[in-house]
Amino acid sequence: MGIGEAFARELASRGRNLILVARSAERLRALAEEFRQKRSVAVEVCVEDLSDAESLGRIYEFCRLKRVDVDFLINCAGLSCAGDFAEIPYKKLEEIIMVNVMATARLTRLFLKEMIERKNGSIINVASLGGLQGVPGLGLYSATKSFIMTLTESLHEELHGTGVNVVAVCPGFINTGFFKHSGHNAANLRLPMYGTEVVVKAAIKGLRQNRIRVFPTLIDNLLAFSQRLVTRRVVIRVAGFFAAVKDN
Repeated sequence: MGIGEAFARELASRGRNLILVARSAERLRALAEEFRQKRSVAVEVCVEDLSDAESLGRIYEFCRLKRVDVDFLINCAGLSCAGDFAEIPYKKLEEIIMVNVMATARLTRLFLKEMIERKNGSIINVASLGGLQGVPGLGLYSATKSFIMTLTESLHEELHGTGVNVVAVCPGFINTGFFKHSGHNAANLRLPMYGTEVVVKAAIKGLRQNRIRVFPTLIDNLLAFSQRLVTRRVVIRVAGFFAAVKDN
């Protein structure tokens, strides 16, 4: 769903064969059949819940059993929980870290070595504008997105000259079902939301240009640049104002 589905649709339209991974079996199979019929691409469905630590190894083994060489990895699964950090249930805290941090790190690690050996590969990591600073009411989420951004920066330099490119796309507020699931009232946001297709096209363009970070819109770029002009205390307060979690 959301950004993941948008990436899948864009790549299918470009004739790319796909492996779709999510926990919603029925939705995945319907999407796969649509791509096979309308785009004439090969699509495999791997039903896994990324909050399960064992699922990451199973995804890798699934690809090996299917004799598929993964040359384009998109880490776009993400969870959040709006509210004070002290109130997040322990189970939800661990689930968010597992999906946002461990899934990205382990899947990248599992598939990266073979990309390097083939001297060909691409990785898109979906971070967030929220990863540039802590966001009051979204502290854990913003911390996980900071992890994705700094990991991507390190990999970008480590992979120089290997034939493998990696980029972090850092969107602002995207119009998906994400807010509903996280308990974040989107009606209170003080920044405009935009569509998933904006994120997808910016990420693919940034990958082609060998960028490290990509901010999809002009507003995103301005907000990122403006952080150089004020103190961190102001940056954090402004982020909290725009997210408006406390207004829920």
